[in-house]
Parts: sequence; C-alpha cells; structure tokens
Amino acid sequence: MGVSRETPGAVSRETRPAWQPRTAADVAAQDNEFQDQTTPLAQAAQHSVLARTGGLRRQGVPRPDATRVLVVANQKGGVGKTTSTVNVAAGLAQLGQRVLVIDLDPQGNASTALGVDHHRGVPSTYDVLVDGRPLVEVVTECADLPGLWVVPATIDLAGAEIELVSVVAREQRLSRAISAHPLVGSAAEVGDDRFDYVLVDCPPSLGLLTLNALVAGREMFIPIQAEYYALEGLGQLLETVEMVRQHLNPNLVVSTILLTMYDARTRLAAGVAEEVRGHFGDQVLKTAVPRSVRVSEAPSYGQTVMTYDPASAGALSYLEAAREIATRGAPA
Repeated sequence: MGVSRETPGAVSRETRPAWQPRTAADVAAQDNEFQDQTTPLAQAAQHSVLARTGGLRRQGVPRPDATRVLVVANQKGGVGKTTSTVNVAAGLAQLGQRVLVIDLDPQGNASTALGVDHHRGVPSTYDVLVDGRPLVEVVTECADLPGLWVVPATIDLAGAEIELVSVVAREQRLSRAISAHPLVGSAAEVGDDRFDYVLVDCPPSLGLLTLNALVAGREMFIPIQAEYYALEGLGQLLETVEMVRQHLNPNLVVSTILLTMYDARTRLAAGVAEEVRGHFGDQVLKTAVPRSVRVSEAPSYGQTVMTYDPASAGALSYLEAAREIATRGAPA
C-alpha cells in the first residue's frame, strides 16, 4: 500500500467542499443587470464604470431603520482588519449608504487609506476619548467618496490607554460620544441625514481602546485570515466579547465574519473556511476576499481599492461583502 506524499496546504484541484466562499469571478458572473454574459472581465469593467460614475447608488440597497454600529476587531495583526474596515465602508458608501469610520488605532492606517490628514495636532479620536470633545467636531468628509466620513487617529492616541486609567467610566467614553452625535439614531429621530453605519477600526490588541469600541458597538465584525494561525487567538477574542456582554454591553453580538486573503486553489484555505463556517454558521459572509496586490497598493495612494481599481478582484469582493452586510440587516 502506497504512502501519500502530499503535504498539508498543497495546491489541489480535487473536488471542493460543499460550502465554498464566493470569489470575485463568481460575483462578476452573477450580475443580472449586465446583459453580456460572455466574460466576467467585461462585467468587472462595467462595475468599474458604475463605481466611478456613482451608478452603484441606483442599485437599491435598503438603508437600515437606525444607525448600525459595527466594531471591527481581531487582536491578531495582519488579518486584514483595517483593510476590511475601509473597503467595506467605501463599498457601503458606493451603494448609497451614509457611513462614518472611527479610527481607533494609533497607527492611523484607516485614516491614511481614506486620504484624511492625521498628523499630530489634527482633531482626532484622542480628543474625543481623553478630552471629551464632541464627536461632531472631529469628523472629516472623505474627498474621494461622497457619503463617507472619518474620525481620524493620531499618534497621540498611543498614550490614551494610560491617561484613561484614572477616568471614571473610562470604558464608556466612546459609547457616549457616538450616542451624542446628532446624526446617530433612528429614522424617526434623526431623519434622512442620519448615518446608516458607524464602523470602528480597533487596534490589534484587547486593551482599553478596543474595550471602548466593544462597549459602544451593537455588532462585532471579525475579519479572519484564511490560515490556521489566524484561528489561534479567536478563542481569547470571543472570551473577551462574552465578558463585555456579561458586565458592560449585553447587546453586543458577533454578527459578521469575513474571510480575507483567501486562496481558492489551496486545501488550507478551504479547510479554514469549513472550520470557521462550522463554528459560526450564517454569521460568515458568503463572499471571501482574495489575496490581491491592488488591495495592498491602494493605501500608498491614500485610497481604498474601491476607488484605486474598482474592477479588481479585491474591489468586487469587498463590494459584495458590503452588499451582504446591508441586505442582511441588523441582528434581532
């Protein structure tokens, strides 16, 4: 009897598992509004035109009845957390939603990707958390994407955790700031000018900044890299979520899981996808984001991939992920 020499994670062309995340080609191929079904490339080109001309706003993604606050967190670095935050936010804005991104990471990478100034001295999340400055005074509109606003982070935020230690109700500072914003609330309270989504980009740690976000949010959005290392710290993250639910924010739920850096050619990615899907079920988005050079290049130009290269596989995937989040609606 022969012994298999195939190594784990090797490229395989065997039958895929029953559940398979959708790729950018799958997304392009299912566009019913596009009449030429001969090539996904042509459909990707059509998406590029729609994105650049604002045509995606006419595709009828419903606005939520009240502002949805999503906390994007994962204590493991390099899983695509900030990349997912800015590109999903951009995708939602392209689909006609009004979106606010709060950069809570001292590195300020989300601010960089959205083309917002975030040098020291710029009004930022530090002023909101430490000095109690109203959130409305530090919001900046994104120049490239109508309907998208940003609260930038500066390097000052690195010292915020130490400065907040002695502050009363220190873990509720962000929650109160968001609730006090005049454009956060229900349609009946605020009207059509309300923010539909608030996405909070957390640092890659489970410190006081991330705790502020978990207390402020109603939903948790976890990007997971399609590799086994990315699963190792997930248990600790879920334990923290449960602790927050028990003591600080009983309404917090894990509503969205997004697989990032997905390579459909490998058994490893398929195995991780199956394991995540088996544990989280329908919380996992059907669309997975592939590895993409264009996604990595975009921040160096101060852009998201949605504006840098709307026809790329990464842009198509993030747009579909945004569409899924919008059509699913808020958890009950």
